[in-house]
Amino acid sequence: MDYAVNLRNVTKKYPGFILDKVNLSVPTGTVMGLVGENGAGKSTTLHLMLGLIRQDAGSVTLLGKDSAQLDRQIKEQIGVVMDEACFPEGLTARDINKILRSLYKTWDEEKFFSCLKQFSLPEKRIVKAYSRGMKMKLSIAAALSHNTRLLILDEATAGLDPVVRDEILEIFMTFMQEESHTIVMSSHIVSDLERVCDYIAFLHKGKLIFADEKDVLLDRYAILKCPLEQLGKVDQRAVIGRRLNMFGAEALVEKRRMPRDCILDKAGIEEIMRFYSKEEEA
Repeated sequence: MDYAVNLRNVTKKYPGFILDKVNLSVPTGTVMGLVGENGAGKSTTLHLMLGLIRQDAGSVTLLGKDSAQLDRQIKEQIGVVMDEACFPEGLTARDINKILRSLYKTWDEEKFFSCLKQFSLPEKRIVKAYSRGMKMKLSIAAALSHNTRLLILDEATAGLDPVVRDEILEIFMTFMQEESHTIVMSSHIVSDLERVCDYIAFLHKGKLIFADEKDVLLDRYAILKCPLEQLGKVDQRAVIGRRLNMFGAEALVEKRRMPRDCILDKAGIEEIMRFYSKEEEA
């Protein structure tokens, strides 16, 4: 299998935090979602991918190249969108086009202005006058306009209203119509990731708890709600995490280990994350 991103035994140490031996592979042509609480290591992982920081151990490759030794040709195939727009607020979209045209050999001016039109972004209005959603769309337009094969997105939909988020997710799905395109995106909005991602990777306190196909995760787990004494009779190998309440118990279980006649509720990605993190803290 061809991988657009590959992390092998990656460790990064900071005072009070360690990203610990992360192994993560993103197949070309897929969307990988990174989830986890604040401080879990999502941004650190993305910064390592981009070569903005250097790992203390392990290896990171993007598009087949070491992330710390990416040549210009490879860099131009990587589009990056952070949670804050990075363009000077006194510039217009036309000004930004002129600047980026001089920086990227593969800059596609026609593509950029096509994106502006598609995203309903005024070419002559300064960035300062844009809404947050418009600023994010401008960043995405720029990220898509230089022969981009790999998009890396750090909370690109954070703080946006549902309508704008929906528009941006549609943009990402259009980008993914090309089989050679790949997206790695972090987000606290799990419903967004459930909609667009093929794979989900869950980071918790610097450790990669799981990384798997979204549909496999949704099919593997379920929620059991029952009296506490009934939970004690369940094959404990099936129980990933549990939570007690005034009505009894609620548990995340592996469906394959449960009796076929057992009544189970569907488990979403957010519920799977919550029970796994509770188990880790126990």
